[in-house]
Amino acid sequence: MHPVMLLPQDADTRELRQALWQNRIGHRITAEADGQLIWVADPKQHVELQALVQRWERGEALTLPRRSQGRSQRSADVLPALKRVPVTAAMIVLSLLVFALIGLFGDLLIVSLTIVPIGIANDELVFGSLSATLSSGQIWRLLSPAFLHFGWMHLIFNLMWVWYFGRQIEMLQGSRTMLLLLVFAGVGANLAQYATGTVLFGGMSGVVYALLGHVWLMSRRVPASGFFVPTMLVVFMLGWMVFTMTDMAGNVGFGNVANEAHLGGLLVGLATGWYYSSRYLRR
Repeated sequence: MHPVMLLPQDADTRELRQALWQNRIGHRITAEADGQLIWVADPKQHVELQALVQRWERGEALTLPRRSQGRSQRSADVLPALKRVPVTAAMIVLSLLVFALIGLFGDLLIVSLTIVPIGIANDELVFGSLSATLSSGQIWRLLSPAFLHFGWMHLIFNLMWVWYFGRQIEMLQGSRTMLLLLVFAGVGANLAQYATGTVLFGGMSGVVYALLGHVWLMSRRVPASGFFVPTMLVVFMLGWMVFTMTDMAGNVGFGNVANEAHLGGLLVGLATGWYYSSRYLRR
């Protein structure tokens, strides 16, 4: 069990308990000296529990959807969840769509989404300059490489963490904050990678590390904010970033990793996490 938040000592939690069980969120509520402490069994349900409690505190009616084993009912349950996190859902859908379209259009689509245009002259790759690209109005190229993925494992790994971290941010801080994070982290990570002289790169990894840094700082500095990330997950992802920066990664088949994009995204996420957590603390 993991503690989530304190409820008032005299609060009637019967409706909340019923709604939590109806949504299959394992929990318990214990009486403490300073209030009723609510615990969650599965840390992955921390955000869903937090959102439900916030609705209950606002006095909203907690609708209890009927559960069935049918495929149509399960699909119906997914749609409301996606509507609550439109930016996160759009990031995933766009990444999947671009990946599918690359299978149809191949290099034509890839070179239209790289940070600068790529062409071939005298049997060699030639690249446009970033300043000329932006002055010609191709502003989208600052962000578009984030939606390029070059393999299934690359795609699945990134989108899994986009869903895990992005859902927390969007449900707890809103879609506007999530959209700003996507833009600043995506552009920051892409520019960091481009600054090393690399042009042909892509992936949502830089954004993922920004989301990781943001969620981790929020959870550490403002535990009552509802953010949660297991310490071992932070250690693993930071360890993975360091590992891919070493020669050992190339020796075992993990070459051409956009390490600077990872680091650039992480720095953006730490900056936004510090900014928003400082706002919470000032309140």
